[in-house]
Amino acid sequence: MNVTITPSSVAGTARAPPSKSYTHRAILAAGYADEAIVRDALWSADTQATARAVDLFGGDVERGEDGTLEIAGFDGRPEVPADVIDCANSGTTMRLVTAAAALADGTSVLTGDGSLRSRPQGPLLEALGDLGATAYSTRGNGQAPLVVTGPLAGGEVSIPGDVSSQYITALLMAGAVTEDGLEIDLETELKSAPYVDITLEVLADFGVEARKTDVGFAVDGGQSYDPAGGEYAVPGDFSSISYPLAAGAIAGEEGVRIEGAQPSAQGDSAIVDVVERMGTDVDWDRDAGTIDVSRASLSGIEVDVEDTPDLLPTIATLGAVADGDTHITNAEHVRYKETDRVSAMAEELGKMGVATTEERDSLTIHGGSSELEGATVQGRADHRIIMALALAGLVADGETTIEGADHVDVSFPGFFGLLEELGAELERRE
Repeated sequence: MNVTITPSSVAGTARAPPSKSYTHRAILAAGYADEAIVRDALWSADTQATARAVDLFGGDVERGEDGTLEIAGFDGRPEVPADVIDCANSGTTMRLVTAAAALADGTSVLTGDGSLRSRPQGPLLEALGDLGATAYSTRGNGQAPLVVTGPLAGGEVSIPGDVSSQYITALLMAGAVTEDGLEIDLETELKSAPYVDITLEVLADFGVEARKTDVGFAVDGGQSYDPAGGEYAVPGDFSSISYPLAAGAIAGEEGVRIEGAQPSAQGDSAIVDVVERMGTDVDWDRDAGTIDVSRASLSGIEVDVEDTPDLLPTIATLGAVADGDTHITNAEHVRYKETDRVSAMAEELGKMGVATTEERDSLTIHGGSSELEGATVQGRADHRIIMALALAGLVADGETTIEGADHVDVSFPGFFGLLEELGAELERRE
């Protein structure tokens, strides 16, 4: 699907979709349990991949008419899958499920689409091997397809923290149901640390105790997943909130209100501070979970995305609209997402007349010396690139066409419908 966006003002109320990060963890945590109900879950291409994996491990995920997920789990011990686990485009699924597969008394095979098969899994495979499982890449390059044979033993393991925090999440979730538990020593500084905070929060809500240590993280073995009352509710997603929030900041002449923005462990709530620092008037009522934002003249700032890599595309678009330079730092790990998001935003914004300076670990947007112009841009099969470019299209001079825009279904299936509800003029073409 291609989407053409005409410059538009936006106004009205937007509801935040449920958190993708929390939904992944909740579905798998419910799989580790005997049974659980997950309410307010995001049902997207990525989270459905995690649900399919739970089914293949011997669980059963049923989605009701109201979107509630009723999950019969595999009670801490996955069955050997009867088929290959297809993680599609979901890196979170692959990493979390790879560790779960290592608990099975047999062999599992995991794969995904072309993008996912280019993403690094090697450190997690090595860690699982150190813990008694057999885990390897069929191509010997640390990338999927992966073959994992369990069962996994507990113990102590070391792993780098600067490639993906999802490795730590995967090990903590699996470690809770091993006999001896896990102690994880970080070999390097942890990047995207708030995502591990999310994991610790979800584990606690499912009755599992895990903790930070002086050298990393630890989780005791022999624990059971059992949420209070047998239910868990997913909070709103701040990665997704960043798009209507930015839309209001650059095109919200009459203001935009965002609902479902209750505080949580999500590091991406930092986007509220980012737009405020750039000069936008933002009112976040944390008790009510509402954010009110309206258009303002923006100024470039420096933003460190070490802990918030998913915000880079949104911040890059804000920088393209702002006066002066917006310098995004500590960004090397953002290159290992669905696509290299640092290069993708530099190249696609460049097509729209935006000057950028790209370095290995940073991206600078020279908004003050750029004129944002409509153009035909590529979505790069990456939901966050597509949504960030759509924001740019709201204020570019002329029409902007995003090719391959259907990939927003990965995390925000109703994104373009929401933009239309807020007043954006756009046309979809298959």
